[in-house]
Amino acid sequence: MIHKFHIPVLGLGYSIDTPLKVAKYGISSVVSIVDDELIERMRAYYAQKQGKPYVAIKKEAPNSRSQRITAYLNMMDEEVNKQFAELKQQEFEPGTDICRYFELLPEESQLKQGYELFMDYPEGERKTIFKNLLKKQLQLGAIDVNIMAKVDKANFNQNDEYTGDENTDALAALRGFAESSLNSSVILSAGMNPRLYSYIENFADFFPDINGQLKKKLILKVSDFRSAFIQAKFLAKKGLWVSEFRIESGLNCGGHAFATEGFLLGPILEEFKQKRQMMFEELYQLYVLALQEKGISHIQLPVQKLSVQGGIGTAKENEFLLKHYQLDATGWGSPFLLVPEVTNVDEQTLQQLADSTESDFYLSGSSPLGVPFNNFKQSSIDMQRLERIQKGRPGSPCTKKYLCSNTEFTKDPICTASRAYQHLKLNELKAMALPVKEYEERFEQITEKACLCEGLTSSVYLKNKMLKPKESKAVAICPGPNLAYFSKIYSLEAMVGHIYGKTDLLASVKRPHFFIKELNLYIAYLQAELQMQLKEFNEKKQNQLQRFKNQLLSGIDYYKYLFNQLTSQALFVKDKIEQELLNAENALAATIIKPVEIK
Repeated sequence: MIHKFHIPVLGLGYSIDTPLKVAKYGISSVVSIVDDELIERMRAYYAQKQGKPYVAIKKEAPNSRSQRITAYLNMMDEEVNKQFAELKQQEFEPGTDICRYFELLPEESQLKQGYELFMDYPEGERKTIFKNLLKKQLQLGAIDVNIMAKVDKANFNQNDEYTGDENTDALAALRGFAESSLNSSVILSAGMNPRLYSYIENFADFFPDINGQLKKKLILKVSDFRSAFIQAKFLAKKGLWVSEFRIESGLNCGGHAFATEGFLLGPILEEFKQKRQMMFEELYQLYVLALQEKGISHIQLPVQKLSVQGGIGTAKENEFLLKHYQLDATGWGSPFLLVPEVTNVDEQTLQQLADSTESDFYLSGSSPLGVPFNNFKQSSIDMQRLERIQKGRPGSPCTKKYLCSNTEFTKDPICTASRAYQHLKLNELKAMALPVKEYEERFEQITEKACLCEGLTSSVYLKNKMLKPKESKAVAICPGPNLAYFSKIYSLEAMVGHIYGKTDLLASVKRPHFFIKELNLYIAYLQAELQMQLKEFNEKKQNQLQRFKNQLLSGIDYYKYLFNQLTSQALFVKDKIEQELLNAENALAATIIKPVEIK
């Protein structure tokens, strides 16, 4: 692995073509394969840009979803390999991609040090040999894909006939990746889907070849050790190996926020560190047994990596995570939204992000999935949502239907952000004749939902001038809270240099340590949950919230011990950390988990 960081998936469209921009430099990134309409349009866009023939795969065609995904991934694979081949043919001259490749590497990289020696080496036959040795060590960054496992809508043909389990959204997306030419990984996120996990068995690329190698690998995005182990065991018993656990902060991340039950990132990483070998050994036994039952004997000892993402903001934090928790890599997502050459953020939203402050980022209820969603207050999709309410037409037209899951009023699932659902739900609300305050609260909860299917793709259409007539220009964007501390538009060199400590983009910024930031996000989340539960408070909810609080207090104890052990490191200011932990304890002490008497 050339770089020890990756760029995680960023919404539906923000990283949809990021591999075409960074893979040739050895940087791995992740593409969402949820929206096959976006994927097909991007394939057409690049065919035109590259002067290549393009044959459309119509939505109505059988198996169109997986075929569109396969075609797009194959196009990226071919193009990235072409870029890489061209890069390796270049001479080492200032301004070339091959020089940029080496200059982006961290200073401690042996490859980088070899490059610097080469550049000062005298001309001659030995320098040519040296050059060829350097070029042989270059590696491509991976083109990985992300599937939200539980976003798995059933699909029907024009005669309203169910097209089968293998054509649900998540399974068709997996097939699209599995049948592609890529030698990379699928990241399975947002919880376990047994049907999807079982479907993986149908594809040979996920099993060892005659050399014991895996062409397609599995990565689980997880937020705690227990669920990671359960999912990995389920897969291992089928002869499927988890090549990496990608641990993500429950709340200090972008996109959907899957809050843990009060488990903080530090203690979670500690548990993985302590139990990593035990887990590997148990999974390996199950894996080998399952492969033998399938008649596969060419088994090599597999690799199982650990990485972490969510809220990392400085090179010191990055280095600390890698060394202290013995991790293989880190993920840097939201900051790359401010790097135009890497991601797809339209000009207006880009400038708004650069000018933003902490108060612009908040945890919202805008996702139709019913999962807390990191939101940006200045996004134009929220302005559009409010305008529709003012016009007496709340909700969005539902054209893509990826998030249709509600059958409260209809036989077929519809989306809670849709105009159809909100019309029905608001009529029900009006009939309840509630007090004004309660009516307004429920009205806001219903109409807060926004169309993410369109909102998370409109930015890429705007940036690349692909927007069709009458298409919505409203942009939804979902950065993590950490983006508030980055306040400029950056180059790839500047951001990578920041990650590796060559430069410090946050040198003059007042910013909490990322463990403390996450802790405070969890305390705010607990307090908000408590307020929401007050009207229907019962013993079960009280016990649940008390466990959540106790877990946070346990996490604070862990951080006290951890930071006390790290006093020799210049990672933090000891007095400041101690005070912030004390403040957090006091805030939790003031959070009383019991019903409030209404007088």
